[in-house]
Amino acid sequence: MRNVLLFIAFWLPISAQTKAPKIWEDKALEDWATPIAALGVRPGHFTAAEYYAVPADNLKTYPIYRPDKEPPGYWEWLQKQKPLPLVDANAIRSREDWIRAGEEAFRGLDVVRFRTGDPEKIRKARDPKSFEGVWTQRDGSLKYQRWVVTPAGVQLTMAGCVACHSRAMVDGTVLWAAPQVPPQATPPHGNHPYNAVNIFAESSIFRNDSPGVRFWRQFATPWDPDPRLERFLHATEAELRLLQTGIFGMALRTHASPFAPTKIPDLRNLKDSRYLAATATHRLRGPEDVARYAAFISGADPMEFGSYKMLETEQRRLPDRYADEVLYAIGMYLMSLDPPKKPDPAPAALVARGQEIFVRETCVNCHVPPNYTRAKLTLAQGFTPPADHPYKSDIVNISVETDPALAMKTRKGTGFYKIPSLRGLWYRTLLLHDGSVASLEEMFDPNRLKPDHVPGGWKGPGVTKRAIPGHPFGLNLSADEKSVLIAFLRSL
Repeated sequence: MRNVLLFIAFWLPISAQTKAPKIWEDKALEDWATPIAALGVRPGHFTAAEYYAVPADNLKTYPIYRPDKEPPGYWEWLQKQKPLPLVDANAIRSREDWIRAGEEAFRGLDVVRFRTGDPEKIRKARDPKSFEGVWTQRDGSLKYQRWVVTPAGVQLTMAGCVACHSRAMVDGTVLWAAPQVPPQATPPHGNHPYNAVNIFAESSIFRNDSPGVRFWRQFATPWDPDPRLERFLHATEAELRLLQTGIFGMALRTHASPFAPTKIPDLRNLKDSRYLAATATHRLRGPEDVARYAAFISGADPMEFGSYKMLETEQRRLPDRYADEVLYAIGMYLMSLDPPKKPDPAPAALVARGQEIFVRETCVNCHVPPNYTRAKLTLAQGFTPPADHPYKSDIVNISVETDPALAMKTRKGTGFYKIPSLRGLWYRTLLLHDGSVASLEEMFDPNRLKPDHVPGGWKGPGVTKRAIPGHPFGLNLSADEKSVLIAFLRSL
């Protein structure tokens, strides 16, 4: 009932919201981030004055088509376009308008620092050879890369949200806001399987740093130094590339670690949660918090943790920001989504048997229908929260003993893991917070607890075999019971 009331509280006033709220307000930021377990303090944020001192970006982007699928006259038409807003707040009159605008913004938002007018890169983006082996949508358009019309003319750019949060389906459709999956093929010319041209650009705030120092600023925990990470302080770019996860669906996100990266979350069940990120780094109180988080991971992050400042004074600045209406619309869109049902579920009788086992094995105690989560927090192994923790009403005083590194040894280390929603499991390829499990079959295989197990998902730099600890529920079921339980879980 509490979840229902919270949901109603979020959405009742929004139906009449025709102007985007200010998303970066000092009062809202005060209790937004979760305290770092090892420090007992919340991470710092830019002030509202600092944030709004930066001009807002709000530019409409356009699809890039494979040359043989490009509509006749499209390129010539594009040259004649003037810069237009990605989200036109003046055209919004209702909640439904916000959601529609948010869907377009989610698909079209681009990374400002990746924009380029380089004639050679633009030429390559229209060269049929660049599209060999590259996945495109049914209409021949790319999923990740876009055109953007700027005051300086048409430029090539990279999508922001959908670069991680979109699943390319084998039939050429896209499941938007779902985690990305491995491509069906690798381009013969070495390009990214979803991109025609490499336009990656390093963040300007690290431009004067050596590769090793930049790496240290992004991932080090100076209050609890990791010797494995510290030795890369003087590493070359080539050496650091060896630490990339190499797995679609995983991300070496700032504040995590190459030895404890983050799994790309499914955004289609955000409204089932009260916290953001696997370790509940920030509260989720409504679409404004989704907007804030989008701003935060896009650069609105001073990297301050109590007395620990990860940036030099001249680096501590916001390089760019998106207009409030753009991020708020995206928040509205994402909070409206539900995971789609599996198009070819198992027979109903099989699913019903699986549901009986789900209840019998007490899975239902944490994964409560209809959202299949309690939206609460479990303890990382080794963490005892203080009695006055601000989220004490949401803390379940148990640990399922999965790998505690992300929650205890990184700057995302809140000491908690969220209880995830099980809705949409059928299309997710990586499970557990660290993405080490690649299927439900592997999840319920007791051999994963052994040191000679080969994880189907993330293994770790230089690792081929290791145990995947924790979450022992279901490991002792018979083969038939596991089969029907999996059928049920994939039906959610």
